[in-house]
Amino acid sequence: MAVVRERFLDTSGLYALLDRRDGHHAAARANITPHLQAGGRLVTSDYIVAETVNLANARGGKHIGLRILDLLEQSKGIRIEWIGRERFEVAKVFFRRHTEHAYSFTDCTSFVLMRELKLTDALTTDRHFQQAGFRVLLRD
Repeated sequence: MAVVRERFLDTSGLYALLDRRDGHHAAARANITPHLQAGGRLVTSDYIVAETVNLANARGGKHIGLRILDLLEQSKGIRIEWIGRERFEVAKVFFRRHTEHAYSFTDCTSFVLMRELKLTDALTTDRHFQQAGFRVLLRD
């Protein structure tokens, strides 16, 4: 079986990684640490970074938001992809085509990015990723 080299890092996974009070903190660390030690990488987007920092500010205060930014700046194992105009346009089409689901627009940008990069695994608790055909690595 081939080793998965890259995994998508969603808002819930990134937040759980840094907030020890989060119910998924231990599972996030247990999932990420061996992946990074084995040479894997985490991929996220600028939309996820913005959403996570906003969540951190609301839940835990600015010090957690700052920890997220510090982690992203210091980590060699996390790559940020920018959604940009082309991905944004594809995400709009995806969002419109899947109105039967309660996908957020940020979810749709993540799905578009994951499909483009051929990523199958998402460090998330969001079941929408499973509905969209991806493997969810953190369970509720």
